[in-house]
Amino acid sequence: MADSPYDRFLHRQAQTQDAGREEAVSKRHQRGGQSARENLAALVGESAFTEYGQFAVAAQRSRRSPEDLQVNTAGDGVLTGIGAVNEALFGTIRAQTGLIINDFTVLAGTQGFFHHKKIDRLLTLARRDQLPIIMLTEGGGGRPGDTDVMTSAGGLNVPTFHAWASLAGVVPRITVNHGFCFAGNAALFGAGDLRIATEASFIGMAGPAMIQGGGLGSYAPTDIGPTAVHRKNGTVDIVARDEPDAIALAKKALSYWQGDTKEVAHCSQESLRHFLPENRRLAYDPRRLLNLIFDEDSLLELKTEFGRAVITGLGRLKGKPVALVCSDCRHLGGAIDIDAAQKITDLFRLADKWQLPVVSLLDTPGFMVGPDSEAHGAPRVMSELFIAGATLRTPIIGICLRRAYGLGAMAMVGGSFEVPRLMASWPEGEFGPMGLEGAVQLGYKQELAATPEGPKRDALFNSLLAEMLKKGQATEVASLLELDAVIDPSATRETIGAALDH
Repeated sequence: MADSPYDRFLHRQAQTQDAGREEAVSKRHQRGGQSARENLAALVGESAFTEYGQFAVAAQRSRRSPEDLQVNTAGDGVLTGIGAVNEALFGTIRAQTGLIINDFTVLAGTQGFFHHKKIDRLLTLARRDQLPIIMLTEGGGGRPGDTDVMTSAGGLNVPTFHAWASLAGVVPRITVNHGFCFAGNAALFGAGDLRIATEASFIGMAGPAMIQGGGLGSYAPTDIGPTAVHRKNGTVDIVARDEPDAIALAKKALSYWQGDTKEVAHCSQESLRHFLPENRRLAYDPRRLLNLIFDEDSLLELKTEFGRAVITGLGRLKGKPVALVCSDCRHLGGAIDIDAAQKITDLFRLADKWQLPVVSLLDTPGFMVGPDSEAHGAPRVMSELFIAGATLRTPIIGICLRRAYGLGAMAMVGGSFEVPRLMASWPEGEFGPMGLEGAVQLGYKQELAATPEGPKRDALFNSLLAEMLKKGQATEVASLLELDAVIDPSATRETIGAALDH
């Protein structure tokens, strides 16, 4: 090798690329993963990328040779920089994104001294220039082997975690994980606004060594925080098949913050007039409804296996991005239990951070009640939903599909029917301070008790229920101005679109 400065630069640069680290990259491929630079290419394609800290190595000069450090600790285990994501859709300026991509081929993606400094530098730039961030978090947590750091004791004055968390509500932050993600890496993953994990992810606030060191037993890495667990407890917002799928989902998620797109095809709306079952007690598929109303292939559902009484996600209507919540009457009849309340709260807070309007489609008998619900903290969690709605700084458009009862219905539209920019209903809408059957039982308890059991009591109950249904029907409620409008179901898309344009 020639010894000119330029030749030395080229050699040194090559050691940071996949071609200069063939053995490590090959092992990564054999385990079914992509390299950090392959993930970078998937994010930015042919768009320009400015890398920061490319020539960093681990703070281990006192124990390893320069060549060893340059090849085996390239970048100190993290790739950082600014590149254009979704440039073809939004142009160069709007596409600029801060990228933090952990490199598991380097010291298992652990967080070392310069690793943290690189992330801190990128976070500072993102705050200053108002850049969204996509962070790939795979890694084993803190690294104790950085022997060059001679003045640190506990290492608890690292600013990374505070800096990352303090960007909440300042810039969008999407975290993506594939593989093992423990301790500090898991803390960064969990603090993201929107969290994506592959099926083959294992995410825990401590890895096997820390758990065993704490006297809590011996576990394999695959025992700790598998996606199968986190997809049900709400930790993971979106589950991806693999790394390429996770990258594609991250780009799609970011696009809702990046802005409007051209309107694409959408389904005919005529079938909405007959969408609901004639029997008001029967269920239907709300996902089919959402796919009819919103732009084709624009929906990105969040937390699909958590809080299943509601569906939450991101979508587009006439190219405009929205956050959405929709009752799912197939689970608990659409009653909002603790998990569903937390799920809507998370959706409202994401909408507030990313400044997205909310579309809320109601078919709920209200909050789930009873001793078991209270024992699990219903007053605290359900009240948090009211706080999230009251502090939401973007408009809500509410559409009642069928049932809107009590505090739960109010909470789904920000805390009151006076909050939404538009509060409308389909003709089948029915309203009340509680489920109408329960209201009859409670409000006419004496009359029912005085009537003999059997056909006479059933007839009285049905007549009282019919009267309540009449008083609580959508047009009657609208006549008292508790609703802004009753709409033709086939006009739902146009109605929401017009409200978004106000």
